[in-house]
Amino acid sequence: MDQTENTPWRPPRVCSDYWSEYRHCKSFLNRFHCYYTYGTLPSCPQWLEDYNNCVAWETLKDVKAKEALQRSERHRVAEQKKFTPVWQLRQEPPKDWNMPLNQEKPTDS
Repeated sequence: MDQTENTPWRPPRVCSDYWSEYRHCKSFLNRFHCYYTYGTLPSCPQWLEDYNNCVAWETLKDVKAKEALQRSERHRVAEQKKFTPVWQLRQEPPKDWNMPLNQEKPTDS
């Protein structure tokens, strides 16, 4: 028998984390930053919905709330994976990584 079947499912975060994310999302500083950076206000209702689903699962063991929270987390992880890295990651260090730096001559002019 699989051991994970006996352990109850727990949300990936504690419920207070969802509430903190919601409060941060609604904060003036974050809203100003998002508007300045992206030209739009952040969308915060999902954090509140996730908090409510987390509380419903923790207190009432509501299966629909659990499934909604799992869908939301999967969607959040999938969204994060969409972004490509800005820098190309190295597979190995440069050949001359241990050579002293040439600090006498400036390279940019």
